[in-house]
Amino acid sequence: MTTASPATQKIGRLPNHIAIITDGNGRWAQQRRLPRFEGHRAGVESLRSAIECLNEYQINYVSVYSFSTENWKRPEAEIAGLFQLLEESIDKETVELHKKNVRLRHLGRLDGLPPHLQQAVTKAIELTKNNTGMTLSFAFNYGGRNEILNAVRHLVAEGVPPQEITEELFSRYLYTAGLPDVDLLIRTGGELRISNFLIWQAAYSEYYFTEVLWPDFGRKEIEKALLVYSQRQRRFGGL
Repeated sequence: MTTASPATQKIGRLPNHIAIITDGNGRWAQQRRLPRFEGHRAGVESLRSAIECLNEYQINYVSVYSFSTENWKRPEAEIAGLFQLLEESIDKETVELHKKNVRLRHLGRLDGLPPHLQQAVTKAIELTKNNTGMTLSFAFNYGGRNEILNAVRHLVAEGVPPQEITEELFSRYLYTAGLPDVDLLIRTGGELRISNFLIWQAAYSEYYFTEVLWPDFGRKEIEKALLVYSQRQRRFGGL
């Protein structure tokens, strides 16, 4: 681990699973009179730094909201650019992440995505499936309500009796099967909502909202979020 900053030294309890809504790429670009796509490119660089930082803190699970089912409403050119950037990033970063023992997962539906992007995702998952370090999940073509509906459909299709459906069983039918619930959910960019992201898994998460746009969310901001989390009392409905 790198040398701790004064803020870092105050951080006690760390979250096991962090979920991140990486908001603000477009506004970051607009503020600089750049095309929105340049904001997304800057966001990729920020994500690389964030993963490196969280890996140093030995965070076991990190889930990143990259493209929601609602994002299909965006202009076609922006969507095509996002998919191309995702594919390039996966191809470029997977080998390095594999060397760092990171396991990659996809949350959401692959069908509907461009074939080359599907292949890149499948290849990355296959390469890293036996790694034992951080589990890094990317949610694209993902929606929380759709995830829950999909789980219900599978339970019904398999004829599971209603009285046998428990929270534990239901969780096994979600995209996140095998992952623990989210401890800390971070959203950048100033919006105060979770936008249909991991709505089952984040039921008892601690939320951290910040005005900082995602491309500017560096190590200092990550440490600030971790510090805030470590100071909260988690009671899960108890006293």
